[in-house]
Amino acid sequence: MLDAVILEKAGIPAVPIITDAFEATAKEMAGLWGVPDFRFVMMPHPLASLTLGDLERRTDGLLNQVLKLLQEGQPD
Repeated sequence: MLDAVILEKAGIPAVPIITDAFEATAKEMAGLWGVPDFRFVMMPHPLASLTLGDLERRTDGLLNQVLKLLQEGQPD
């Protein structure tokens, strides 16, 4: 999350992908860095136990969300 915030502040579009277990942490981090409405994409937790095929299926569903946020940009 922090990497994405720093990249956006440097003018480089970024959309973090986090697992839902870290939603509160991501929101807190964004708030601490002055962008409380910073948007991100979430996927179910955990990831470590997934097969490569399972992971690919999950990420396929996220692609449109990431592209949409990249096109819209982050809030100021």
